Amino acid sequence: MPPQQERRRTMEAALCFFMLLAGYYVLRPVREEMGIEGGVDQLQWLYTGTFVVILAVVPVLSWMIARLRRRAAVPVVYGFFVLNLLVFYALAPRLGPDARVVLARVIYVWVSVFNMFAISLFWALMTDLFSVAQSKRRFGLIAAGGSAGAVVGPLVTGSLARSLGPMPLLLVAAGLLLAATLGIARLGQAMRLEAGRADEALGGRWWEGALLLVRSPQLLGIAGYVVLHTTVSTFLYFEQANIVAGALHDPGERTELFAAIDLGSNLLALGLQALVTAGLARRYGLGFLLWSLPAIGMAGFVALAIAPVLVVLVAVQVLRRAIDFALAKPAREILFTGVTPAERYKSKLVIDTVVYRGGDVVSAWAFAGLTGLGLGLGAVAAVGVPVAVVWGAVARFLGQRATAAQRDADGG
Repeated sequence: MPPQQERRRTMEAALCFFMLLAGYYVLRPVREEMGIEGGVDQLQWLYTGTFVVILAVVPVLSWMIARLRRRAAVPVVYGFFVLNLLVFYALAPRLGPDARVVLARVIYVWVSVFNMFAISLFWALMTDLFSVAQSKRRFGLIAAGGSAGAVVGPLVTGSLARSLGPMPLLLVAAGLLLAATLGIARLGQAMRLEAGRADEALGGRWWEGALLLVRSPQLLGIAGYVVLHTTVSTFLYFEQANIVAGALHDPGERTELFAAIDLGSNLLALGLQALVTAGLARRYGLGFLLWSLPAIGMAGFVALAIAPVLVVLVAVQVLRRAIDFALAKPAREILFTGVTPAERYKSKLVIDTVVYRGGDVVSAWAFAGLTGLGLGLGAVAAVGVPVAVVWGAVARFLGQRATAAQRDADGG
């Protein structure tokens, strides 16, 4: 790909990711408040519901990907998500109080499912469009576009939530997602212009992604990294829900706090992506980027074990999520540039949805079990420390494999 075309493609991709994450982050603070209003002791059930829905949707989506051209599959799925939001908005004023509670829980699960599929498919398309070398140069900038959208989304929610209420925000999110859909469709056209890059349907069966996963040490390593990531993230999420519920009692204040956490972490991530991600990847390699997040997880659990209070929680969450978006997430996506198209779309979809949310469910019930045994929030945080240590070891393994693969590709 000529440098000028590469730069143009990068800017288009960054704009699409901006729209996608802006739409998601319009919805996210509302979802968090819905989770607390439903009772923090019920969160594990919402996690379980999300996992069940993903188990039902993955075969359908895998079937579509097997039969549609790759560049067409992503905008078709995004268009379906836009339609869902419009249906939710149309239903809300027609439902009674009890049914609206059910709809709120459905929207909570839907946002979680949407986040998994939409972002996974976006990065799958990016790894199709960019080579390994190009991805190291450009993925940080593309991720920065997403972080900019993730800054705008909470600002929109914070400014409109009190005056409009949550349901009109569904239309705002639908408009942003529609813009992302149109941009992705345009970007996908470039695949036909790439010399030697076919855009045929992948074919195969819907379960092929799981089979490819269990047969590949590389994919199994990525799956292990993701499971440990979800374990740490879920423990911190439940710590957040419990600490915030105990510290703040007004729903509006809690929603504003969640939006502020989103805004702070995304601003920090945007700065890191724009200034340091590409340089760190070139100088220290993917292993360092992958390891940075477990290191923050270890430090965060130690801090919460000592002082499980709101100010510590906010600091840990802002720093952890910024490092995830700016360093670890781009590094995980770069790992997929060296696999086959079938592994990139089918197995990646399984990892980013079934494996990810499966880890969420197990971790959610583990947290509920630990607190049910009488452990306080500080003690549960201490349990998370060895999990983060193992996670760091897996990150080191993946980094070593990536370095060896790059050395082989360079001829020595």
